[in-house]
Amino acid sequence: MSDPHAVQDSLVLLMVAAAAADGAISDMELREVEDLVSFLPVFRGFDRSRLPDVAERCATLFSTEDGIEAIIEDVKSKVPVRLYETGYALAVEVISADVRATQAELRLLEMLRDAFDMDRLTSGAIEHSARVRFRRLD
Repeated sequence: MSDPHAVQDSLVLLMVAAAAADGAISDMELREVEDLVSFLPVFRGFDRSRLPDVAERCATLFSTEDGIEAIIEDVKSKVPVRLYETGYALAVEVISADVRATQAELRLLEMLRDAFDMDRLTSGAIEHSARVRFRRLD
């Protein structure tokens, strides 16, 4: 059985990576990470005071040549396969918080789909759900 704290940290790491994929973390993305950590059952018992440590770890990994690959490998090594779709959904939610996805963010999602061996129907449904959730009136 996976260590629940390690799983939670890896999922948060993935969300922070999704937020930072375009080179900057917006206030909307940061708020989305905090909201998701606050109410989703997968984060029950997560100590929110660890958020800065996970963000720092993400920054350290991102600064390496193969940073995003290292983050994806971290997630794959700690998150059970049954939570891969959850991880992908979390990344999509954070990226969708800005309403428009950049090429770097779309590339991250492509890498996640490949790493998690996700079929297009599942990933498409997750992406569609996020698009609908973040629609604006204007």
